[in-house]
Amino acid sequence: MNGDIDHTRRRVLGGLAVATAFSILSPFARSAGVDYPFTLGVASGDPLPDGFVIWTRLAPLFNAEDGRGGLQRAVPVRWRVASDAAMTRIVQQGEVIATGRFAHSVHVEVAGLAAGRPYWYQFEGLGAQSPIGQARTTPARHEMASARLGFVSCSHWERGYFGAYRHLAAEHPDLVFFLGDYIYESSYAADSGKVVRAHGSGNAVSLSDYRNRYALYKTDPDLQALHAAAPSVATWDDHEVQNDYANRWSQDPKIPVTQFLQRRAAAYQAFYEHMPLRASSRPRGPDMRIYRRLDYGQLVRFHVLDGRQYRSEQPCIAANGSHQGHIVTTPCSDLRDPARTMLGWQQEAWLDQSFAQSRAQWNVIAQDLLVAPLLQRDLTNHKLGRWTDGWDGYMANRKRMLASIQRNRVSNPVFWGGDIHSFWATDLHADANDPDSPVVATEFVGSSVTSDGPPYEAFMNILPLNPHVKFFDSRQRGYVSVELDAQKMLTHFRVISDPRDPAATVSTLQSFVVEPGRAGAMAV
Repeated sequence: MNGDIDHTRRRVLGGLAVATAFSILSPFARSAGVDYPFTLGVASGDPLPDGFVIWTRLAPLFNAEDGRGGLQRAVPVRWRVASDAAMTRIVQQGEVIATGRFAHSVHVEVAGLAAGRPYWYQFEGLGAQSPIGQARTTPARHEMASARLGFVSCSHWERGYFGAYRHLAAEHPDLVFFLGDYIYESSYAADSGKVVRAHGSGNAVSLSDYRNRYALYKTDPDLQALHAAAPSVATWDDHEVQNDYANRWSQDPKIPVTQFLQRRAAAYQAFYEHMPLRASSRPRGPDMRIYRRLDYGQLVRFHVLDGRQYRSEQPCIAANGSHQGHIVTTPCSDLRDPARTMLGWQQEAWLDQSFAQSRAQWNVIAQDLLVAPLLQRDLTNHKLGRWTDGWDGYMANRKRMLASIQRNRVSNPVFWGGDIHSFWATDLHADANDPDSPVVATEFVGSSVTSDGPPYEAFMNILPLNPHVKFFDSRQRGYVSVELDAQKMLTHFRVISDPRDPAATVSTLQSFVVEPGRAGAMAV
């Protein structure tokens, strides 16, 4: 067994106090020689006013080479939901069968609960009890409640520890959003100088590869703590499959579409197996719907987007055929081509409808990227240009989306994003090329949990060319926490002291307020 993975496994099994309470193996299980099956913790997600999804995956040998977690046969798993943390007042319970079809993962859609309150849940199987997790139903549809929220992105195991997750969990959020790059499919070379803790394996390509990569990340006690503390809503970016992939096209032009779709199918299945998703997101080969909406009473509607699966082929493909993102410094008609789309035509129509139907006080568009246009310099030749892998590569789709916000008179739209490993606060103008056009939405982008940020000085030097950018910092890792009520959205950029330190501390880099009826963030 790889030494780094073995150390991680001992760390998890030896210190499972990452949730409110943990149970140990029953005497029967210990005498039968069964390893603890709930090594990956528990999670809840996609809450409704009357319920939520509860998740676990049984994996006594989480890094088994075949990706099956050390299990071969079907396993009955009992679950229960209680109205108290001690699990004495059971309000729902049942049994499901965990099978090898989805790697012995369990997705239970709990319903019939009271709105706007916490619940606790636990699983039992193979003679053992899981950690206890806390979930929460959303407020009743007519209610204008307040909310404490958080969002995170870009957590590369090899670049450090997940202290950002631990500190976000300590804030007791009502709901957490994972906005992409939950795992990294690629690994650094051992001699790169970048490896704080090794993946212990190469790049993920097959289903077993992706399963084991997710399982490794899920053993992290800080990640387990966050999932056990609050329900989550997850979407993806590129590293859940492959860097800079677009729809059915690999970034590597030598990989045929049919071959890449097989890889995408494996990656999507592993994503489903490790996230608290509803059956409506169950993958069908290389296809898996994860764009969806979630209402939090009358306070906020969350429009959760998928920016990878349906996009048109990468724009302005390089002369060598590479589909990798790059800065285009010469004219390229692809960038503004109205026949091209980032979200896909069906998702675009769905988003327009979701905007039109929303009656919420706030509308949060939770997605994976920086939405604001950004004129930047190619670091090799210092010429000005646009980055092709983001929204600047799909300008017509961005224009249609912002026009939909205006046309539907969407109440207080705020975009959340990740991917760029840095903190941003921007104004989104009706016309991206006209800084004097009305500001129609506010944008906040969070830094990475561990992944390296872009060069700070280089980006600071281009900010005068981008007056709609109100704040930028790429020097620190962290997360974003949000306090939301009917009268204001208070957003905090939180930074951790050092991702290489398992005991890293946290501080606030900058806070902003957004007021109803007034697009744009104000520093506080």
